[in-house]
Amino acid sequence: MTIRTIIRMGHPSLRTSASQFPEKDINTPRFRTLIQDMRDTLHAAGGIGLAAPQINEMVQVAIIEIDEGPSRYGDLGAVEFSVFVNPRVTVLKSETKGYWEGCLSVPGLRGFVNRPQAIQVDYLDAEGCAQQRRFSGFAATVVQHEFDHLIGKLYIDHIEDPALLSFEAEFEQFHLSAQD
Repeated sequence: MTIRTIIRMGHPSLRTSASQFPEKDINTPRFRTLIQDMRDTLHAAGGIGLAAPQINEMVQVAIIEIDEGPSRYGDLGAVEFSVFVNPRVTVLKSETKGYWEGCLSVPGLRGFVNRPQAIQVDYLDAEGCAQQRRFSGFAATVVQHEFDHLIGKLYIDHIEDPALLSFEAEFEQFHLSAQD
């Protein structure tokens, strides 16, 4: 079990586009170690998604794992542990919905972000097989949030109203009860 350091906002790697992960390297010990380190780090931090650039690995790899039930993000639908290599997102419907997002690389803050709620993702899985999945609702938001890290973006870049950026304690005190 290796827990890696999650780099924080201000680190230049978080504002740099990651390189595609070489397909030929997907079934290598390096790749399996990267995925296990990311999963260990995600669990230790109590998150639901992590992109390789957040641990200063500048490759297009992200993981998502959402357990069913209550979390710091509310009651969520489960998403089994998933590995996304070189993902590409297609928006299926332009309808957006906003959620209060947080980020392991932006600790202590929450911000309200509107994102498309129906997307399709084309990617390689942990075995290097081409996959296509559709996501909707909060899961679509999580996927887009993680994939933003692969192109050097943070959720705060999408906040339309700066008044909707809050420290966690103030979010819980003033905004949590106002969520729908």
